[in-house]
Amino acid sequence: MNQDRTLKKEILKMVAGFRRFRERFYHEETSIYERLASSGQRPKTLMIACSDSRVDPAILFSSSPGEIFVVRNVANLVPPFESSQGFHGVSAAIEFAVVNLAVENIVVLGHRQCGGIRSLFQPENLQKGGFVAQWMTIAEEAKGKVLVKNPHGDVETLCRECERESIVTSLDNLRTFHFIDDAIKNRGLQLFGVYFDLESGQLWHYDDVIGSFEELTLS
Repeated sequence: MNQDRTLKKEILKMVAGFRRFRERFYHEETSIYERLASSGQRPKTLMIACSDSRVDPAILFSSSPGEIFVVRNVANLVPPFESSQGFHGVSAAIEFAVVNLAVENIVVLGHRQCGGIRSLFQPENLQKGGFVAQWMTIAEEAKGKVLVKNPHGDVETLCRECERESIVTSLDNLRTFHFIDDAIKNRGLQLFGVYFDLESGQLWHYDDVIGSFEELTLS
């Protein structure tokens, strides 16, 4: 019964939030959604982010409706291109953003305290043979690189380094999609890796020239 009451309270909170949303975006003389409904979406950026409830891209970057096309999954991973038949949800969303929406940027957004990355170093917390365990094999290469660089690192160090290294893996995997390679060559599509340290409130970006992350400083 207590669980039912808690659930009801949370749903009512969301309804109240939706009311505030309508008041903000639908009661203006020129509603942003009126424009979006009539002209369609034209986001410039595809954001591949984690499902973590603390890392909402729209909140993090103060984005307005229609500005970013967001794909969220466990540990913000991009699988490599596969030609086999199957249910490739992340790949399908990437294809739609690049081919149909012609986005100009792809941002892979990683973050501190990622539960998916932590599971690579504490696999006992996952269901054996489950979906998450299989999905996280995408980051096994990143894990291996981190272990080579930090053979005696503690779990927190390994997780932090792997959170960043897995972003690089996803950037590399993006380049295995032929339509992304074509968009980079023919219309200047750009790829970015970004890391949000939710503990300190810092934002880092991957510099592929020097091969490391640099803090983004705001003037």
